[in-house]
Amino acid sequence: MIPLLCVAVAATAFFYVFHVPEMTVSGPEKTRAMYLRERKDVVYENLRDLNFEHKAGKIPESDYVSMKNSLEEEAAAILAEISHLEVGARTRVSL
Repeated sequence: MIPLLCVAVAATAFFYVFHVPEMTVSGPEKTRAMYLRERKDVVYENLRDLNFEHKAGKIPESDYVSMKNSLEEEAAAILAEISHLEVGARTRVSL
């Protein structure tokens, strides 16, 4: 009786884990520009948080400068890529 119960539980668990429902809903497909804008928002928020933590005295000056420079470089790279994508989109539309 116990082996039969174990098999039933294992089969139920297997079905629960691997069954794909018929009505799966996926969100809108993200473009590279959408991803970059979301990433830009995250980097800006991290910069604000870093500044707040530094002013509160929780982060030493040397660490603050290092992390701030890193985040600013990332933000600049993201903005450059967004700009590049927008220019490319405008030239395709005008053709």
